[in-house]
Amino acid sequence: MIIVIMGVTASGKTTIGTRASKRFGWPFYDADEFHPPANIAKMSRGEPLTDADREPWLKALHDKMAEEERAGHSAIFACSALKSRYRDVLRQGLPAVRFVFLKGDPEVLQARLDHRKGHFMPRTMLPSQMAALEEPEPGEALELDAAKPPNELIDAIADMVKAAS
Repeated sequence: MIIVIMGVTASGKTTIGTRASKRFGWPFYDADEFHPPANIAKMSRGEPLTDADREPWLKALHDKMAEEERAGHSAIFACSALKSRYRDVLRQGLPAVRFVFLKGDPEVLQARLDHRKGHFMPRTMLPSQMAALEEPEPGEALELDAAKPPNELIDAIADMVKAAS
């Protein structure tokens, strides 16, 4: 199974992904590490990425997911996957992909951003990500409240994994 933990900035994708990785013993991949340097520079300046900016990034993520699936491995990815068509690219031809949507209240997320240190994404990017977000359709993703404690979120993901086995 390939789990993609999705949501806007500060929803907890990396925190939940790394902790779930440890709990399940699966590798964790942060989508931020797949961005070309030009994308990182653009976001660091507070400029939202365009769909054209995201194309090579999404392809690189898809290729890594396909590599893991072909090898028979389970893995966890943290990726914003803001739009339906981005999720379509990520899961194309990969039946083992499952999405987990960390849905967060904008005020809670902004407070997290205001206290986050050492990340390239400026706090001013949340409104553009919220505007771009196309929430998954019912049944497309496991929707979880990003404000809940991490262990509770990981328990819900574990229940999803168990149900799919």
